[in-house]
Amino acid sequence: MKQAVILGGGTAGTMMANHLNKKLDEKSWQLTVVDETNNHYYQPGFLFLPFGKYSEKDVMKKREKFLPKTIAYILAKIEKISPEKNEVYLSGGKVLTYDLLIIATGNDIAPELVKGIDNGWRENIFDFYTFDGAVSLRNKLKTFKGGKMVVHMTEMPIKCPVAPIEFALLADEFFHKQGIRDQVEIEYVTPLPKAFPKPSFAEKVHELYEQKNIRLVTGFALAEIDGTNNQMVGKDGSRLDYDLLVTVPPNKGSEVIARSGMGNARNYVAADPHTLQAKNYDNIFVVGDASDIPTSKAGSTAHFSAEILAENIEHWVNGKPMTAAFDGHANCYIESGFNKALLIDFNYDHDPMPGTFPLPKVGPFKLMEETTINHLGKMAFKQIYWRMLLKGIPMPTVPPNMKQSGKQMPDLQEK
Repeated sequence: MKQAVILGGGTAGTMMANHLNKKLDEKSWQLTVVDETNNHYYQPGFLFLPFGKYSEKDVMKKREKFLPKTIAYILAKIEKISPEKNEVYLSGGKVLTYDLLIIATGNDIAPELVKGIDNGWRENIFDFYTFDGAVSLRNKLKTFKGGKMVVHMTEMPIKCPVAPIEFALLADEFFHKQGIRDQVEIEYVTPLPKAFPKPSFAEKVHELYEQKNIRLVTGFALAEIDGTNNQMVGKDGSRLDYDLLVTVPPNKGSEVIARSGMGNARNYVAADPHTLQAKNYDNIFVVGDASDIPTSKAGSTAHFSAEILAENIEHWVNGKPMTAAFDGHANCYIESGFNKALLIDFNYDHDPMPGTFPLPKVGPFKLMEETTINHLGKMAFKQIYWRMLLKGIPMPTVPPNMKQSGKQMPDLQEK
């Protein structure tokens, strides 16, 4: 029997497992998922934990609940991949041999890459990209009575690049409801020339920040953190003060990629941006945040690309050309506070643009607009994630590649 191995049981790995469980012949293929822990996190929910909008039970469940019994699930640390031997080495000395390997080892924060961050870490310097970080920040916000809160992104790429933007907007709402907004200065600091990499949406963010009295600092390249004086130090020597720093440290892929010699400097595996096949290995594919493809490292990208990859793998195992092509599709609801949100939908070739989603004229969601129904869509997404997407159930009317219909852009025709 041939062996298909998926490394990583997070969003991308679980989705792929469920897609392939329906496509691979169980008499010919054994499908195995490997992960180090049995906790599956709804990572978009980390944004809401610090503000008390979600609790721990909203964002954490056991991985095994989402994997069919026909899939072998191994709970072990992945020590190394040997693509030359088609082998994966696990903790305890176990060796897996594969005919097909799917790397879904994800992406995580690397605070150790920031000089000085340990002086104040989890005291007045926090992240919210990890479960522990979000819970610690929630505890801090309960006692924060005022001062300067800086929301900071160190560099790109990061997982879910809209999340820090959202955090500043939700903090504005939170402090208003606490009755201390006039005692809190909120500042958003980014190394980018604008608040977001896509210029069309960046302008919307700038407008919102101005309306909500959130100071925007662009082009700030962090050199180190001076925790003794509560200052961020720029590479040009400039300094920014903070009382509470909510930072997104550099991101990088899994250390197993480094140990295996398969990635770039930040442990991302080179993959064809359309087929998702690893560029240097014919029987290896990469999905989710583990790859170097030039699109958003977000759950929606994992969801859409997994559908494309499942189709390509079905062709690949049957010796047929891989005709499905991922277009870099990503869409994101952006919470703006007070029960409103925006929505963006984009891909490799097209920036976010106004329009309706997912249906032309009907919507019901509005692209690039701040609406209550967009907020309801964001809130509903948690259940869609747990009940549909993880199980490999496609969303009706939302195909993996970006629909052009409903979007207001001169070079796009209604379809």
